[in-house]
Amino acid sequence: MKPKQLANVLIKILGLSLCAHGIPALVGVIIGGLYLLIQAMHDGSANSVNHYSYVGYSMFYWLSPVVEFAIGIYLVVRSRQLVEKLFKDEAE
Repeated sequence: MKPKQLANVLIKILGLSLCAHGIPALVGVIIGGLYLLIQAMHDGSANSVNHYSYVGYSMFYWLSPVVEFAIGIYLVVRSRQLVEKLFKDEAE
């Protein structure tokens, strides 16, 4: 196997790994968000739930698995172009 082919395969495996790590985290975020929504609806009072304390944490908590999944998809789709950039000076 040539180095470019091996690098292409390894980059795709890295992308799939990032996707595999991002999906369960995203499911956990959705379940946690639904739990907080149900809890807020159950309390019924806007004063009983401090919405602002969760804003910074939840944005990071939601954003990190989405970014991880997006990077994984990008690596899988663009692996050949990335390999060409990395090995542009190397001869076959």
